[in-house]
Amino acid sequence: MADDSLQVDVESVRKKRRLHWMAAIGGGVVLLIAVVFGVMSMIGGGDDPQPTAAGGDSQPLRAGLAQDGALYVPMPRPFLFNLPGPDRTYLVQIKVQLQVRGTDAQNAARKHIPLIEDTLLTTFSAAEADQIRRKEGKDELRTQALLNVQNALQSITGQHQVERVLFTGFVMQ
Repeated sequence: MADDSLQVDVESVRKKRRLHWMAAIGGGVVLLIAVVFGVMSMIGGGDDPQPTAAGGDSQPLRAGLAQDGALYVPMPRPFLFNLPGPDRTYLVQIKVQLQVRGTDAQNAARKHIPLIEDTLLTTFSAAEADQIRRKEGKDELRTQALLNVQNALQSITGQHQVERVLFTGFVMQ
């Protein structure tokens, strides 16, 4: 009879152990989901489309701002390129937005995105790996990109249009 009670106790311990593991795994999954949700809400999801007016109008709400207000034109995709360094080749990804003044400049920048992308990619791929590893080098690259974009748009539209080139994401591996 003592053997039967021992057998039952061992089986109940196994069941309890299994339940504890399942609860721990379930809690870990819930915690992981909460962390991912928290990180995503902090990042803010920069790829969301701009909000539109209540009537479903395709004009962004920002268009109602003063003509001289700062507006931002995101590049549709990040720039991804290889950059040779002294000891190895680096993979670089840069997300860019352009700061413009007024809806006319915003529309012109959007219209000429292929030209702007080409100009930026040419500028970025001409950089040196040692240069853009430093903060000062990134600032120089940003300034050079602005000058090149302004010159490219000047030749097409007759105006600079772009006020600043902003790096909203920068990864170098």
